[in-house]
Amino acid sequence: MKITYPSQCLFLLLLLLALAVSGCTETPMRLSAQSQQAINFSGDWELNYAQSDQLQARLNSTFRELRKKAERSRPPVSDRAGPQINLATSSHDADSLIALARMADLITQSPLLHIKQDEQGILVKREANFALDCQFVGEQAYRLDSALGRERCGWLGHQLAFTLLLPEGLSIRHLLTLSSDRQQLNIATTLVSDQVSMPFTLNRVYQRFDPGSRGYHCKMTLTKGRVCSTESQ
Repeated sequence: MKITYPSQCLFLLLLLLALAVSGCTETPMRLSAQSQQAINFSGDWELNYAQSDQLQARLNSTFRELRKKAERSRPPVSDRAGPQINLATSSHDADSLIALARMADLITQSPLLHIKQDEQGILVKREANFALDCQFVGEQAYRLDSALGRERCGWLGHQLAFTLLLPEGLSIRHLLTLSSDRQQLNIATTLVSDQVSMPFTLNRVYQRFDPGSRGYHCKMTLTKGRVCSTESQ
């Protein structure tokens, strides 16, 4: 099944919704300062398109999983019972899954990341997207409460998770995993909705790089901080 994109206005609306109301489903875990130093995501990262999930392929795979799940859960019936409705391919379920996939693709398109991490916390700046921020110390450690909503982050072993809880049963989790040689970063973004019986996950793989040696031009701005592009200096 092919997906088509709605207008940019709808994309912007979904993004603003993700920023406006947030919360958590993860239980934060604290690591010692020594462990945090060993798992340090700091640096500049560029998206590796070849190793990252392709949206259409991942969507097709999820549809197949839904069909199998529906078939396993369907009770046995006699031949007289007539045709059965495949819930996994019903119009409502399919539309909800496609909407989930679109939003996952929208919020994972950042081609460049700049990450700062120390004993105080971590800040993941994503080009053309909102940053992910996690404080390790102080009253706001592993959480951010505001009039707009909540955010939660936490260590899951050697992985770092950021979780948002949105209205009407929608949640988003970004799970960061560093490779053993520290040269690759995988961000698994999972969306869960009450409207779909299975979560939808997109994996984006990033490669460590040096902006100065790859033709990238980086500058400091008042509104966005450090911004990198392929413009010539």
